[in-house]
Amino acid sequence: MPASVPLSFDTVSYPEPHLERTRVLLRTHPEVRSLFGREPLTAIWVVILVAAQVVAAWALRTQPVWLLLAAAWLLGAFVVHALWVLIHDSTHNLVFKRSRDNAILQILAGLPVIFPAAIPFRKYHLLHHRFQGDPDLDADLAGPFEAKVVGNGTVRKALWLLTFFAWQAARVPRLKRIRIWDAWYVANVAVQVAFVAAVLGAFGWRSFLYLFMSSVFAIGLHPVGARWIQEHYLTSPGDQETFSYYGPLNTIAFNVGYHNEHHDLMMVPWSRLPKVKAIAPELYESLHAHRSWTKLWLRFIFDPSLSLYSRRLRGTGAPVTEARPADRAFTEAITVTAREQVQSA
Repeated sequence: MPASVPLSFDTVSYPEPHLERTRVLLRTHPEVRSLFGREPLTAIWVVILVAAQVVAAWALRTQPVWLLLAAAWLLGAFVVHALWVLIHDSTHNLVFKRSRDNAILQILAGLPVIFPAAIPFRKYHLLHHRFQGDPDLDADLAGPFEAKVVGNGTVRKALWLLTFFAWQAARVPRLKRIRIWDAWYVANVAVQVAFVAAVLGAFGWRSFLYLFMSSVFAIGLHPVGARWIQEHYLTSPGDQETFSYYGPLNTIAFNVGYHNEHHDLMMVPWSRLPKVKAIAPELYESLHAHRSWTKLWLRFIFDPSLSLYSRRLRGTGAPVTEARPADRAFTEAITVTAREQVQSA
């Protein structure tokens, strides 16, 4: 597609596809319910990875900047990306029984991320599941201004990936119905500020730079950054709008590539997601799936047919635009609703 061709989102009026496939899955394979539950190992992995990233920052405190950047790209990005996956499972309350305990674990997992993003992710991600494709409530979507500025040129898409953390923050004012400020977010900010101050005071600015760039690479200009492209960008023709990844990096990314499986059954933790596909291969093997994050990452950058417009939108309307603000109570109820839907399926 030439860069001069006008770009636009793919707008539809039909519902997101996952609830119907969930019903089919539970009807044809009721044994999949045995995969529901929590994974306590997630908490242990959080402690291990947070400690590993802090130790790495300490070890690099006197190293030259080029080595810090290399370490951030070759090591830190993978660690931080893995922590994002564990934050994600905590968002769905798949570690502890109480929502509060999962939120606390998220804040701990988010320490090396530098940005106070663990609690906002909890809110925005649950809304993404309930309102996939709704430009008013799905923070995973770029807004019209962001998509227009980035366009489909190689340089601008690469710069967008490098600065993705900033673009995510810039989406907050656009999503006016979502209330980000609450007691949990204040606690997240306070803990994160204290952690950054401790790193700067005890280790110095070089350690902070390593942590910062690890977080930047983990969600952007790095092969693992392709995960955000993989999940919902329209990378193949047809009606499919959610894509899984079945490549080798799932081994160190806690199976986050099983994204269709996750959207279909949010109650299955990372350790058991591959079993969903194994139980119901007829539902997933016919879907297009990615095998290489690196290949997708390079394709997104260099292929002018892919851009931030390569997403499916759903027009706003009841019940999406109901008057109630998307506050913590509203978003936390989404997990309850999902469980009720599964129980009644």
